[in-house]
Amino acid sequence: METGSVFQSFRKGGSVKPDRLSEGSVADIVKRYAKAAGLDPETMSGHSLRAGFVTSALEAGADLLKVMDVTRHREVKTLKAYDRRAKAFKNHAGKGFL
Repeated sequence: METGSVFQSFRKGGSVKPDRLSEGSVADIVKRYAKAAGLDPETMSGHSLRAGFVTSALEAGADLLKVMDVTRHREVKTLKAYDRRAKAFKNHAGKGFL
């Protein structure tokens, strides 16, 4: 398995630079593509990718410890904050009995 940053910048010729993109650059890219997809870019950030990964992986039945290994979370409590499934029933009409 290769290690390194997922998001890296490129030189004009197309070769990859060794440094990673800044958090602001990732957020700008996410917002640009969210807008192009018809989503509200103000509700998106680079952080949304991490939360989306955690939520999707857990929803698909991925092992909790493997997800924590990928995201580098050390505490289950911290990982739980990224799982958006728990927020699915916030303000839900049936929240009193779910």
